[in-house]
Amino acid sequence: MARPKPETFDKHKVVAENRRARYDYHIEDKFEAGIALQGTEVKALRAGEATIGESYAEVRDGEVWLINSNVPEYSHGNRLNHQPRRPRKLLLNTREINKMFGAVERKGMTLVPLSVYFNKHGRAKVELALAKGKQAHDKRQSVKDRDWKRDKARLMREQS
Repeated sequence: MARPKPETFDKHKVVAENRRARYDYHIEDKFEAGIALQGTEVKALRAGEATIGESYAEVRDGEVWLINSNVPEYSHGNRLNHQPRRPRKLLLNTREINKMFGAVERKGMTLVPLSVYFNKHGRAKVELALAKGKQAHDKRQSVKDRDWKRDKARLMREQS
């Protein structure tokens, strides 16, 4: 029997990416969540303006919230423009929320956003990961592995 392919999300246009997350955390499980946005937030995201480098998610009252993500004010917005760092509700199934809550409470894991993107239907989505923090020696090992892969690829190119 063939091995099942890893779960991938249909990312049409990536708006923001948290590259540091893969360096700082061991990624255990990934989820695709919708995000509740106001009108000018959608326009700012479509313009490609967002940062999620310092953001995280938390489970409160049976809902998941994206905290500390920055979607700057829309340049052509008026007095009804949004607040850049407001908490944003993430749209997930109850079963997924319960799974996240259990992992965060029992295992001491963290909910880290990996990327914000628009799918092929034009909906804004967040790729959310259940992650466990790396320690300093784990980070050093990650750097060693990355350097070795780069050197190995260079040697293979020179051989052929």
